[in-house]
Amino acid sequence: MAKIIDGKVISAAVKEEVAKEVAELKAQGIIPGLAVIIVGDDPASRVYVNNKKKACEQLGMLSREYTMPAETTEEELLSLIKELNTDPEINGILCQLPLPSHLNEELVINTIIPEKDVDAFHPHNVGKIMIGNYDFLPCTPAGIMEMLKYENIDITGKECVVIGRSNIVGKPMSMLLLHKNGTVTVCHSRTKNLKEVCLRADILVAAVGRANFVTADMVKEGAVVIDVGINRLENGKLCGDVNFAEVEPKASYITPVPGGVGPMTIATLMKNTLTAAKKQNGAK
Repeated sequence: MAKIIDGKVISAAVKEEVAKEVAELKAQGIIPGLAVIIVGDDPASRVYVNNKKKACEQLGMLSREYTMPAETTEEELLSLIKELNTDPEINGILCQLPLPSHLNEELVINTIIPEKDVDAFHPHNVGKIMIGNYDFLPCTPAGIMEMLKYENIDITGKECVVIGRSNIVGKPMSMLLLHKNGTVTVCHSRTKNLKEVCLRADILVAAVGRANFVTADMVKEGAVVIDVGINRLENGKLCGDVNFAEVEPKASYITPVPGGVGPMTIATLMKNTLTAAKKQNGAK
């Protein structure tokens, strides 16, 4: 039976630490501020934005939401971002993805100044992650690293397999595991013998976006299994990329969905916003 890595418990510990530091900054007259932009009415995006807003309020941060209609032009969106880039009350800017198809995501990400890019998607921040000298880390991979640390799971010398190569999770996740001396393999839709590759993994991270994709025959006995996926089944229930019922008996540690990686993503965003506020105000 695997030990369940409880994202709710770990994220609460991270948030508690952030709340303490926010209170210390407030005593110096500094209130960390996060601006969240949402374009259109994607239901999943709406849930994420509400959760981010709630977390800011819980921790005593300033939260500003900018809701824009789906037909917003690129010029209007970029104009708002440029305003926020120079707004002294705002330390972090986040534009909720995915954007409506007529908007250029890359251009939007590149318009947010690196100092306020609390998602760590700007090429400047991506480059810093690559060389291991970063200010912010993408929220989901950083949250996963926090979970592994909390459970005292040593990464050094371990075979780490990441399924998925997105810029948001897969690629940065592989870099962070590499920085901690893991031996990393990144798998994707063109990978041959995927099952055999996964069976080598001491630490398996599934970030593929397909419900119950990882089955028991793909998991080595005693592996640590991290499920990044969040998928809604036809019956309305949420499930991850890992078939939990099948895989849990074989794993040594596993994250549930919901209540695993998800809460950590929000906690890390709060941590990044705090870091941005400290750096922009020269605070320790």
